[in-house]
Amino acid sequence: MEVVSILSFLAAAIVLTIMPGPDNLFVLAQSIAKGKKAGISTALGLCTGLVVHISAVTAGLSAVIYQSSVVFSIIKYAGAAYLLFLAYKSFREKDSQFNLAGADSLNYSALYKRGIIMNLLNPKVSLFFLAFLPQFVNYHSGHVSLQMLIYGILFLLQALLLFTLISIFAEKAGSYIRKNPRVSSKINFIQGSLFTLIGLKIAFSQR
Repeated sequence: MEVVSILSFLAAAIVLTIMPGPDNLFVLAQSIAKGKKAGISTALGLCTGLVVHISAVTAGLSAVIYQSSVVFSIIKYAGAAYLLFLAYKSFREKDSQFNLAGADSLNYSALYKRGIIMNLLNPKVSLFFLAFLPQFVNYHSGHVSLQMLIYGILFLLQALLLFTLISIFAEKAGSYIRKNPRVSSKINFIQGSLFTLIGLKIAFSQR
């Protein structure tokens, strides 16, 4: 693996990570609604899910999912349904006030698990790695699986860093919202709308 290839990979990975997508929108929603610790807990869950996807690509399992339209559809629609369920819960709480004063009582373990589930139920993540990682692999050097694993780990680390930054800045937006009661009372509606957007994006996306 050459330094130029690694730097090129990281540049491409950073651009792809900051582009609006299900994962960063999910972290954004949690951070605005519940604070940066909630966003970071969710991000850790998402990145744990990435470990599974990266391992699947390295082992060749993602190709199996891609070739089976039934398996792909089941995972995709399960993920969309899960997000729409989260949206439903947010809409039901739409009249509650947004308040981070009790942030210490948040169940960060539940948010971590939510991040894992959300990531694992998005088969496009595995297909993304299946299409993205091989472009940077030097097949003449051998150890293809190891190279893909290393690139996958690099992607995971930069994603975790960027998700953490998103959480920090989103909490600042949340601080502004807390000072505006009219907006604050609608935060659950905003969060539910984001979950709905992500769920529909996954449900109607093509391979």
